[in-house]
Amino acid sequence: MNAQVQPPFRKDETLERLLEEVNRLLAPAEETVLARYRMPRWPVVIIVGAPRCGSTLTLQWLAATGRFAYPTNLLSRFYGAPYIGARIQQILTEHDFQGEIFDFNPEVPFTSNLGKTRGALAPHEFWYFWRRFFRATDTHRLAPEEVQHADTARFAAELAALEDAFGKPLAMKGMLLNWNIPDVSRALEKAIFLHVKRHPFYNIQSQLEARVKYFGRREPWHSLKPPEYHWLKDLSPIEQVAGQIYYTVRAVEAGLAQLPPARRLEIRYEDFCAHPEQLFQQLAEKFAQQGCSLAGPYKGPARFKVANRLRLPEADCRAIIAAYRRFSGEEIAP
Repeated sequence: MNAQVQPPFRKDETLERLLEEVNRLLAPAEETVLARYRMPRWPVVIIVGAPRCGSTLTLQWLAATGRFAYPTNLLSRFYGAPYIGARIQQILTEHDFQGEIFDFNPEVPFTSNLGKTRGALAPHEFWYFWRRFFRATDTHRLAPEEVQHADTARFAAELAALEDAFGKPLAMKGMLLNWNIPDVSRALEKAIFLHVKRHPFYNIQSQLEARVKYFGRREPWHSLKPPEYHWLKDLSPIEQVAGQIYYTVRAVEAGLAQLPPARRLEIRYEDFCAHPEQLFQQLAEKFAQQGCSLAGPYKGPARFKVANRLRLPEADCRAIIAAYRRFSGEEIAP
């Protein structure tokens, strides 16, 4: 029996049908647009990492700097025709004469609920877009034949068109491709894979809490499925999540190790919260290494509040530490 998703996270089936219809109707026009594009001009910043690692905050921060284009909640409705969606967004938000249609808030709030944000212009995960090109059928690792069937040329052209529409480099989440980072990298002439890592204990605690928030209980699997899912699913919830976080991070690190240094960057969530400007400077260096500029002073928060707080009973904390030790051989006392 499928686990029952809690009401705030359930899909609206009527909306799903409407979006499918609209995107199908727009597809021919999008196809015409794509004939003009091949590859993004700037490096595409792709955030990777474990679920609940701080990726949403990182994307919100990138959006708030004003230096990057990014998928918004509004744009996500046009997952099959993102260039047209970008133009519609600009008509409604940037050129809405005297607020005749909507009163959009251009500010990007640093809040979210299991990766979901509020507001038309707030960042969106854009998973429907990613799944158009990279469709894993079992776990989230694409098999070689699934990679072979991916239309990577169109994927790159779609990103190039979206970049051109906004006139800025793109930043987006790409955690669905945690297990195929080299494959995605080969599809793009310029890219920066930004790995956000969080203290494992708090990462596991947060993912356990996400299960309860999403399903109302700990037992159902939530979010990314590493290849190890096939045997992790038979363990206790705490062991499942400890393995999910450990094996996901390990896969990301292995994928990034295959890339040139100019195309990869790792940041600890805790360090990012303490000094976000340092990450901006590191990104600027990676842009320069790929022949592009992210020049100009940093304009953004000086720091963020770290969300690492012990919230689980002592017995659960001990179980998390023991489970992670089983997989990694490491001690992760909070």
